[in-house]
Amino acid sequence: MLDRNDPSFWSDLFETVLQGTGETLYTVGISLLFTVIFGLGAGVVLVTTEAGGLLAKPFGSRAWGIIINKVLDLLVNIGRSIPFIILMILLIPFTRLIVGSFIGPTAAIVPLTIAGIPFFARLVEIGIREVPIGLVEAAESLGATRWTILSKVMVAEAVPAIALGLSTTIVGLIGYSAMVGAVGGGGLGDVAFRYGYQRYSPEYMFAVVILLILLVQLFQSLGNFAARRLSHR
Repeated sequence: MLDRNDPSFWSDLFETVLQGTGETLYTVGISLLFTVIFGLGAGVVLVTTEAGGLLAKPFGSRAWGIIINKVLDLLVNIGRSIPFIILMILLIPFTRLIVGSFIGPTAAIVPLTIAGIPFFARLVEIGIREVPIGLVEAAESLGATRWTILSKVMVAEAVPAIALGLSTTIVGLIGYSAMVGAVGGGGLGDVAFRYGYQRYSPEYMFAVVILLILLVQLFQSLGNFAARRLSHR
């Protein structure tokens, strides 16, 4: 048990929590980068390869569009169906193969990314589906290319919804990072578990909880602000 009367207690708490915050931001930031890159692409493909979609006939055949759509939809559903703690355990061999270890902040990036991609992909899909079909039809009637319709109409008009989806994804990743931290992934979850729980220090636990609340509020507020500023309504 940690002694709060020790002169170095509060300075140690500050340094430990600060290091944990840095590790959390590192793991969430890197995993978010990969999540946005692959999740955005997956969400766009889900919408455009469905029946009647913009890319319903890739490679000149409708069958390819159906196959791509169904396979990707299945993968997204599987990724969202597995609880994160189970997914993290299942990915231990893959994580060790990628980064050489399954312990530490860098190793935590792998399960966070795998969990974040299908979550964000579905939010991107929902956002693009909310774009009025009339805008797409108007662009087609003006002779716009498929790439122009996709980038300048569908994705561009869905940006406010995607911004909200992004903030929701960040909040989810922060929560996941706390879980992975409790099993050796570093970050604030590791601080709460090792110091707050194992060493019976409520000060560490409260500090972690307050910081997590502040981080969630910050990123959710930024997402809401961005969505309002980017909205055309």
